Amino acid sequence: MEKIKVKICCGTSCFVMGASQIQILEIDPPADIKDKIEIEESRCMEHCHTNVSKYNRGPFVEVNGEVIEEANFEKVVNKIREILNKD
Repeated sequence: MEKIKVKICCGTSCFVMGASQIQILEIDPPADIKDKIEIEESRCMEHCHTNVSKYNRGPFVEVNGEVIEEANFEKVVNKIREILNKD
């Protein structure tokens, strides 16, 4: 099974709005997803600069390319589990 790709925006705005809490996934992910995710950090994914009407609330995280706005640890973990349950 291919790992689920999680990309965390760590630009200043996203970092201040909570991306730092989501980065915990790198250090201490829940046991049920630990070996099934690949974490990448991005300096800025520019979702707050483009398509402002659609993506205007950071922090932003992409899970297998799907953007989660106003992301938090729980939202991201739930999305990962949702993907895993489909497979």
